[in-house]
Amino acid sequence: MAREDLTNAKRAKKDEFYTMLDDIALELKHYKPYFKDKVVFCNCDDPYESNFFKYFALNFNSFGLKKLIATCFNGSPIAGDELPLVFDMADEEPKKTAYKVEISEVKDYNGDGAVNLTDVQYLIQNDKNVLSLLKGNGDFRSPECIELLKEADIVVTNPPFSLFREFVGMLVKYQKQFLIIGNTNSLACKEIFGLFQKDQIRTGYTNFNVGMFFVVPDSFEKFHHIENGHKVARVSTSCWYTNLPVARHNEEIDLYKNYMPEEYPKYDNYDAINVDSYRNIPCDYYGIMGVPITFLDKFNPNQFELLGSTQRGCHELVPDTRKYDDYWECKPNGEKTGSSGSKTNENGNLLRNDGIHNYFVNSEGRQIQSAYSRIFIRRRQAKTVPYKASESFVPMAAEGNE
Repeated sequence: MAREDLTNAKRAKKDEFYTMLDDIALELKHYKPYFKDKVVFCNCDDPYESNFFKYFALNFNSFGLKKLIATCFNGSPIAGDELPLVFDMADEEPKKTAYKVEISEVKDYNGDGAVNLTDVQYLIQNDKNVLSLLKGNGDFRSPECIELLKEADIVVTNPPFSLFREFVGMLVKYQKQFLIIGNTNSLACKEIFGLFQKDQIRTGYTNFNVGMFFVVPDSFEKFHHIENGHKVARVSTSCWYTNLPVARHNEEIDLYKNYMPEEYPKYDNYDAINVDSYRNIPCDYYGIMGVPITFLDKFNPNQFELLGSTQRGCHELVPDTRKYDDYWECKPNGEKTGSSGSKTNENGNLLRNDGIHNYFVNSEGRQIQSAYSRIFIRRRQAKTVPYKASESFVPMAAEGNE
């Protein structure tokens, strides 16, 4: 999917991407033991359309769930498409509305000997399962949805990307376990990165370079195919976030390259060396290193420390040593862009000009280039206790959208 589609959707607050069942199954299979006797809350999900709800309904017994709750938002482009068939009144136009479904028992209702997708429609016919209208609009921040959240043990959903930080802040505030999908760009957000530093969040099993498919709004111009009348697009900048244990984050990155100063230039404005890929982290260097933000997908807290990032306000342990207010930005051909060097303050900058990318220069002809978003890490000198998901949470104040 084109990046501009994603950006425009965020600005318009129409970024509700409905996750495909295959992608859910590939990730959820790794966490089965953690769901036994738990209440699962899908709080951004129309049960008739959400594949999260379908997945847990179909696997209710194999996961040993205690209860499954799902709520939908009445402003959703899909919410309520099926529900009016249940609440339909004579001579009235069906209206989209917010509602909740609470599932406490799943049986083979149609008697075919298996629990499959054909059984989902029978779930609410059981008196142990309840479908009811919500008083409000179903927003996950509404009082009645918060009360459902308090009842839940684990939240599993795909929240709107534009509200991701606020959504995670709410989960941390109420000390909930979670397994959710977000944009990889959120890794660099101050609030989210801070949770990585506290070992209160980590990426899931699905690799960054795989991406996932989503049902997207009809306004999207770039999409992969049509499925059941809806546009489906691949979003490469998407990943799973969780505070459940993830075994692969206990695996050490194999390091084989030796440190050579000429291969690992030092930043012009930080006391740290630049490493362009986690694969190139030197095996014999224990100083501070700047690595791409995608390193977090491989991060093992027993092997490395997270010291900060080049995001403003995120590198107190690695302070910047130089500002570039007296520099100006130039295109590769030397033409000025009109931007001052303050634009690159607090980025990881290298004393170079590769002739390919924009650069910054001062009146003395000194030229530097940004190494893009970086996080600062340091090798641990000794082994620590075995890694496990954090059992304590530090409340994080939720912020509004950008």
